[in-house]
Amino acid sequence: MEEVLDVYQEEYDEKHPLICMDEASRQILSDLAQPLPMQPGTPRRVDDKYERHGVRALFMFYNPVDGWRRVGCRESRTRQDWAEEVQRLLQVDYPEAEVVTIVCDNLNTHDVASLYQAFEPALAGQLRSRLRMIHTPKNGSWLNMAEMELSILSRQCLGQRRFGTAAELDGAVGAWEHDRNQRRCGTNWRFTTPDARIKLRSLYPMHDIYQ
Repeated sequence: MEEVLDVYQEEYDEKHPLICMDEASRQILSDLAQPLPMQPGTPRRVDDKYERHGVRALFMFYNPVDGWRRVGCRESRTRQDWAEEVQRLLQVDYPEAEVVTIVCDNLNTHDVASLYQAFEPALAGQLRSRLRMIHTPKNGSWLNMAEMELSILSRQCLGQRRFGTAAELDGAVGAWEHDRNQRRCGTNWRFTTPDARIKLRSLYPMHDIYQ
């Protein structure tokens, strides 16, 4: 936990950006019956029956300091998918960065081994040399600011809406992403390591020393 908090307190450096990364999924559903439109005094009504057209995987890459994010929309959440998204992060989104710090959870695909499974060794090694991986502790995913940004995406864009096609969902996510980036919506993280040692003191093995 303290490793993550310490990273959040590091001084901003364009050559060493901080990126929080997390994943989510969204079903592609189409209505079998046309919804009844909203009218004065009556909300929009949607039938509970639908047709399922698969699942869309959402890869959130979020720079909380610069107020930038990119949501990769894919058909799956494999090691190959993660590796290709990281490759784009390093070579397209941040080509001038020397080292990119990625804060993510402990999902087995979130590992440099995925780079070597997806690419030939020379390219995988090149990408790995520019990565600094910081994993949140087990049951501590709330420390990842990308998880909060995914929650905002869900509330502001996805909600209870049904998207009948992948293109429709991707378009909605892209519009949300563009708007947030234009306004440079970032995060003011204020929970520090000293705060953790006080508020979460019971989690420390030798917490008696703080008495």
